[in-house]
Amino acid sequence: MPTLQLPRLFTWIILSLALIAAIAFFSPHQMPLVLYKVALVSLAAVLGYWLDRALYPYDRPHTYAETGEDLVPRGLAMLRRALIVLACVLGLTLGL
Repeated sequence: MPTLQLPRLFTWIILSLALIAAIAFFSPHQMPLVLYKVALVSLAAVLGYWLDRALYPYDRPHTYAETGEDLVPRGLAMLRRALIVLACVLGLTLGL
């Protein structure tokens, strides 16, 4: 009989939902602000990802091998993408 495999970060999803429920219970007037901030961070992360894809269409991290001589360029492509997403998240959340 196959075992049930939970999605990745399932515990963090449950913890996040519990914290949102706690905010809704203890401070319901703050819920629109919380949802607004969650929407901003989500939008910025998606924007950063697509900005990286648009700026570097032929240099994506998954195109490199996971081992061997392609390891350094793959790491640099992953770092580049993470920095672009970080810049978008900080820019959008601090600017508005």
